[in-house]
Amino acid sequence: MKQLFVLIFSVFGLYGFAQVNLSLVYNWNDSTIIGSAFFDNAYNEVWGYTQNGREYAIIGSTEGTHTFDVTNTQDIKQVDFQKGKFTGQYVIHRDYHDYKGYLYAVCDEGQSSLQIFDLSGLPDSTHKVYDEDSLFRRSHNIYIDTAAGIMYSCGGDDQFTVFSLANPTAPKLLLDCEKDVSFWGPIGYIHDVYVENGIAYLNAGNNGFFIVDFNDPQNPLLLGSLTQYPDQGYNHSGWLHQNGKIYAMADETWGMDIKILDVEDPTDIKVVSQINSNVNTNSIVHNLIFQGDYLFISYYYDGVYVYDLKDPANPQLAATYDTSPLPHKKSYEGCWGVYPFLPSGLLVASDMQEGLFVFDTKSLPLSSLEAMPTNFDVFPNPFNNHLKITCIVEGVEVLLTDISGRIVFQQQLPAFENTIIFNKEIPEGIYFLKIQGDTFAASKKLIKH
Repeated sequence: MKQLFVLIFSVFGLYGFAQVNLSLVYNWNDSTIIGSAFFDNAYNEVWGYTQNGREYAIIGSTEGTHTFDVTNTQDIKQVDFQKGKFTGQYVIHRDYHDYKGYLYAVCDEGQSSLQIFDLSGLPDSTHKVYDEDSLFRRSHNIYIDTAAGIMYSCGGDDQFTVFSLANPTAPKLLLDCEKDVSFWGPIGYIHDVYVENGIAYLNAGNNGFFIVDFNDPQNPLLLGSLTQYPDQGYNHSGWLHQNGKIYAMADETWGMDIKILDVEDPTDIKVVSQINSNVNTNSIVHNLIFQGDYLFISYYYDGVYVYDLKDPANPQLAATYDTSPLPHKKSYEGCWGVYPFLPSGLLVASDMQEGLFVFDTKSLPLSSLEAMPTNFDVFPNPFNNHLKITCIVEGVEVLLTDISGRIVFQQQLPAFENTIIFNKEIPEGIYFLKIQGDTFAASKKLIKH
């Protein structure tokens, strides 16, 4: 059932954009960058990255890839630019994912390529280590299963392809699904994908939604599909909740709802609720990402929307920020993407015409944050000079932040259970301990005494 929300906006942000529970701390828009000939979009995808306690926002443009150091919100600045293989007014799409300290970049127009950038030189610079079109020239989206070291490429030159990143700077083709997979015909072109534990959740445009097991890339298995569902349009993108049971699916069709799916049994996928901004009949969703129970959404003309899905059958609107001043119409303009995984809690978003946005999310309701699914245990709490952390996921990053969001401790957890001994005095007070992987994060409130 649709969720109808009536909001009275009393607070306005930069340019008079309406906002609820999101505070804009930075906006970058370079007027010298040419917009595309199709939608006048100078900008496209956004991504984030953390290294050595510093946080970065990455945004694509018609010219290439721009990297910003957002660690100090009072002094955000562009620290690197890498030119795309194909540039100019015929560029619409770029897409990104990082793996083992490298950024992977693709474009879906022109004589393009796969580019790989070494990020180890940040905050000073990045270094291009690969720029080849031998595997493909064009790709619409990529996703990297970081646990397995496998990169998936959607659309572009091929319907769906799978690559090994055993050598991160020399990807190797494992599978061209259109040519190599016997059951692939009804699935066809894949627009976007989410992958976890070798299971791929495939957004197949007008053909619907499919779940495929790629744990053996030479013998993929079709686990389930949803080819007819309410408010069906062009199945564009989606994201899996960290509990592995709930999937949010966005149909990139004007006026259509976001579908919240129960995917616990792939042979019996169910729609449990639907979400719509209800701003305009020409409202249209683009991308969405789960972080804990929060679903972060980019709506083209409506901006950033955040929903609390603690109860998947009853989504609750938690925050909004309208990034675009453009009037609604049957086109593709406005907010392109969101990235909510920076340890400080900063949210970064991209707008096709307005550029990079960085938001403070501290006004999001704490009750929902505290109710995020528990993936780890911490003892004792209150703590003194040590913490024992038990986590069901191996190889995550641990960050301790104070109530202002400042990082006071950061460390990798290589194993499932660790005892951390703090080698410097931490003042008494309230802190938040966050663990994060490549596609999830969870937090606990702690007291230091």
